[in-house]
Amino acid sequence: MKNYLLQLADNALILGHRLGEWCGHAPEMELDIALTNIALDLTGQARSLYQRVGELEGASSDGVSKTEDDYAYLRDVWEFRNVLLVEQPNGDFAQTIVRQFIFDSYHFYMCRALTQSTDEWLSGFAEKSLKEITYHLRFSSEWMQRLGDGTEVSHAKMQTAIESLWTYSGELITPNEIEKELASQGIGVDLNKIKPEVTAKISEVLAASNLTAPEGIWMQKGGKDGRHSEHLGYILAEMQFLQRAYPGQAW
Repeated sequence: MKNYLLQLADNALILGHRLGEWCGHAPEMELDIALTNIALDLTGQARSLYQRVGELEGASSDGVSKTEDDYAYLRDVWEFRNVLLVEQPNGDFAQTIVRQFIFDSYHFYMCRALTQSTDEWLSGFAEKSLKEITYHLRFSSEWMQRLGDGTEVSHAKMQTAIESLWTYSGELITPNEIEKELASQGIGVDLNKIKPEVTAKISEVLAASNLTAPEGIWMQKGGKDGRHSEHLGYILAEMQFLQRAYPGQAW
């Protein structure tokens, strides 16, 4: 259960951090605010999940319980369980939108299915988060269509982004052993059941965007089991610097 929650939390935290990097740099003020709000939504989801992991772990032998800060700031690269997609660099705006859309397509159907979890806390968390994630998917879907079916330049950039990031899309809907086990218990989501919905949504929006998914692409994986690209190390070096330089400090 703990590792399953960490997968969900790490996905939200790392993608939230990536989107936060756009603050003050997005193409338009409206987009700057939208991306920052999505980043805040994801960070809030991560906090709730980390807090739940701390509750499940309980106090250590010295009577101290872990907080969400411990999970975010005091774990090393190999202890993170996020998918490889969310740690990929922002690149240009097209790259960011494609990354967001692919993740949102998975995140929406996964969270919707998670509302049926036999675990009361998880189902409640999913129901609350689904309202935010519904907006995330609508936002990224609309921008996929605006840019994909826009100018010749925007279309070319979007198609390039699709071809660059498609290799990371398969990991989202490919279950690892933890996901298989919790799905069999009715706690987690059976990714094989939501896979048709996720792929149908992606295909629908790509068609409306005049974009084409690559065929015969090798799907990267390993993030769920702690094997990451070089990008995560740089994210953590930036995100964890203050906590590690001044341990135990309170704001």
